[in-house]
Amino acid sequence: MSRVFLDYAAITPIDPMVAKDMEKAQKFWANPSSLHREGEIAKKTLEEARIKIARILHCKAGEIFFTSGGTESLNLAILGVIKSQRASFEKPKAVFELPRSQKTAFGFLPHIITSTIEHPAVLEPIKNLLKEKKVEVSFIAPNEKGIINPESIKKEIKENTVLVIIQHANNEIGTIQPIQKIANVIKEYKENTRVALVLNYPYLLVDACQSVLYENVSLERLGADMLVFDGIKIYGPRGAGILIVKHAVGIESIIFGGGQESGLRSGTENVPAAVGLAKALEIAVEKREKESVRLIKLRDYTVAKILKEIPSSSLNGDLENRLPNNINICFSSQNFGSQGSPLKNFAPKGDPLRNFDSEFLVIKLDTLGFAVSSASACHTLSLENGSYVIESLGKKECGSSSLRITLGRDTKKSDLDLLISALKKIVK
Repeated sequence: MSRVFLDYAAITPIDPMVAKDMEKAQKFWANPSSLHREGEIAKKTLEEARIKIARILHCKAGEIFFTSGGTESLNLAILGVIKSQRASFEKPKAVFELPRSQKTAFGFLPHIITSTIEHPAVLEPIKNLLKEKKVEVSFIAPNEKGIINPESIKKEIKENTVLVIIQHANNEIGTIQPIQKIANVIKEYKENTRVALVLNYPYLLVDACQSVLYENVSLERLGADMLVFDGIKIYGPRGAGILIVKHAVGIESIIFGGGQESGLRSGTENVPAAVGLAKALEIAVEKREKESVRLIKLRDYTVAKILKEIPSSSLNGDLENRLPNNINICFSSQNFGSQGSPLKNFAPKGDPLRNFDSEFLVIKLDTLGFAVSSASACHTLSLENGSYVIESLGKKECGSSSLRITLGRDTKKSDLDLLISALKKIVK
């Protein structure tokens, strides 16, 4: 039986041209920190990849840091900035006119603003900082369509706000956030606040892992201070990612060793992976417009057909401000009788999956040859049932009864027709 892969938000295959460039780069296997000729060639190859990425994203080559992926990049950005800003919060209260409730043993708590629908790679390090009482945090909820209102962020900014962290496009529901408007809010605050002018924050950290393929994520366009993307989301190498940090941002290392990557990220650089990232990004830019148009047609066709032919189904997130490849559908409990579980119709009594509607649908579709997901692949490793992202939209009943279907370069209309037919057989 042929398989249909529809989980491209979780991972993408390596593009053949990326693999080809990486294979060539394997010839330069020497350590780029070595002083001999082989090391110099490897170093030159690494820096050429860095320069290529800098030109595409409109930043300086020295602002690009290679990491092991999106999760490490986000952890480094969050923990590194908070660590760096500790000295600023040792200043006297004359500089930070804040209430006593925010005072700590070393001064004042750095403040972070983020949303309730961020990736676990953002929320988990923040939870850890909260547990250690190193920060205070404002969590912004989206509207019912999954969009963050820039005015909500404006209301939360204060003199000890160090970081604003917003995902460019959500990994579960695909909604695209108004990053430029959020950046303007921060810029306006800095221009009108004495402390912000002196210390240069809040910084805007943007997780662009999901949006790189379909959106222009250059730093000058977004207005971001830091940007993150991941090779596995852009048909690039595994275990490879990028953190871009503008020179004006205060940040310190959280990984120590040989002092590679300008001292911010120690560890011998992966030259073939850097070459692969540069090529994958180059291809993404070349294909962006044409592929977006193609996928939007497939996405809208599939959404319309599911909503029409499967009663009580609904779309999670905004259709207009959405990634071209993302479909996230809630299958309401109205479909499944008064017990609220589809499993009562076709799962045997005592079945351990009886209380996991989304997971059952994923497994059932898997047996029929379709790879889809119920939430973020990273989130499924936790013991929590349901999607906190979808529940944040005010659709609590959909948290554990929704499917994420994400399209890719190999997706065809016939694949989606087969999926819809399979869904209709399961959800009836």
